[in-house]
Order: sequence, then structure tokens, then C-alpha cells
Amino acid sequence: MKKAFQAFLGLFGVTTILIASLHVALGPAAIPGSIRVNATMDSEDRFYATLFAAYGVALLWCIRDVERKSAAVYFLAGTFFAGGLARVVSMLAVGPPNAFFIAMMSLELLIPLFMAVAQRRISAPPGSAQHT
Repeated sequence: MKKAFQAFLGLFGVTTILIASLHVALGPAAIPGSIRVNATMDSEDRFYATLFAAYGVALLWCIRDVERKSAAVYFLAGTFFAGGLARVVSMLAVGPPNAFFIAMMSLELLIPLFMAVAQRRISAPPGSAQHT
């Protein structure tokens, strides 16, 4: 289970870094179904892309000694889940986005649950020499 979860974190981390890099390079043009935006929205998209890249780097950092990094994994899972909830708020406030982003919202709400369950299964017991 540990090796599979580490592989998942690696794939997830690299994917987020690649997505973020596309947003930095292309701006909102990287968004499926996007329209031309003004300079303010372009700037905002590229700025938040760097934070998404940092999220990916944090996922990669968790791979080594993942069984001792429960707090970080749970925090990252919670952050991703909160992003999914933000999409729900948007959908309620503005209306549904295109189908791609509805699928993304589903993943953003489900992946954190998988992460939490996997982390719980592999984490070192509290008080053990492995636990931090």
C-alpha cells in the first residue's frame, strides 16, 4: 500500500506542476472552455498557478518517509477538498461550468478522501520512533 500511495503522490505532484506550468506559460488560454480575459484576470490566473505548482512540490516532498508525514498529507488533502468545495460555491452562485470542470470538481472532492484513507493505513502509530 505504501509504494502505491507514494506512486500516486508522485503522479499527482507532477501533474499539478505540469498544469501550473501551462497556466504560467499560456495564462487563461490553458483553461478548457475559457474566453479571452482582461489583464487583471490573466495576472490572477498566472499568480495562482504558481501556488498550484507549490502544492505539487509539497506532494512530491511527502513521498519520502510518507508514513511520518501524516500532518502534511492531511493538510494537502484538506486543501484540495476545500478547492472542490469552492467549485461547488461557484456552481451555486454562477451556474454549472463546462463538463470538464464538473468532472474536476468530482475528483477534487474524492481524491482527498482516498488520500486520507491511504495515509491512515500507512502512517506510523503515534508514539512510535517513526512518527513525527
